[in-house]
Amino acid sequence: MTELEITPCLWFDGRAEEAAEFYVGVFDDARILKVVHNGPGMPGTQGSVLTVDFEIQGQRITALNGGPEFTFSEAFSLQVPCADQAESDRYWYALLEGGGQESQCGWLKDRFGFSWQVFPRELDDLVTDPDPGRAERAVKAMLTMQRIDIEEVRRAADAA
Repeated sequence: MTELEITPCLWFDGRAEEAAEFYVGVFDDARILKVVHNGPGMPGTQGSVLTVDFEIQGQRITALNGGPEFTFSEAFSLQVPCADQAESDRYWYALLEGGGQESQCGWLKDRFGFSWQVFPRELDDLVTDPDPGRAERAVKAMLTMQRIDIEEVRRAADAA
């Protein structure tokens, strides 16, 4: 039996290669694995990019030039739990570059309209703290933010 590999496939309207190159440029330990071009008898223009397989920190992702029929929504996003505030900020601002949009609670849409959740890992501990009051204060603070400011969430959690 072969090992099962689940690979997200992101649908683009002609910008799959541009998106894959952008993502590979944003993340450490990321690379383009394969570019497939449309050949004879395929639905797209012969020679144009059909798919780009790329990898971000071991997670394989396929970018597909599928056309204008479908667009991204917040119903599917990729999480980027970061070691600390500096790493979180670096990815946050890099993913916003070129026309992205901030949302709330660490969510953003990049220039292609794809949603990401970028936050310091400590956020999970704060919002799930065994002390319900501390967790509630952390959640309330998080809900007021776009980019997560972990020091502010920590301060709110510790306030009595």
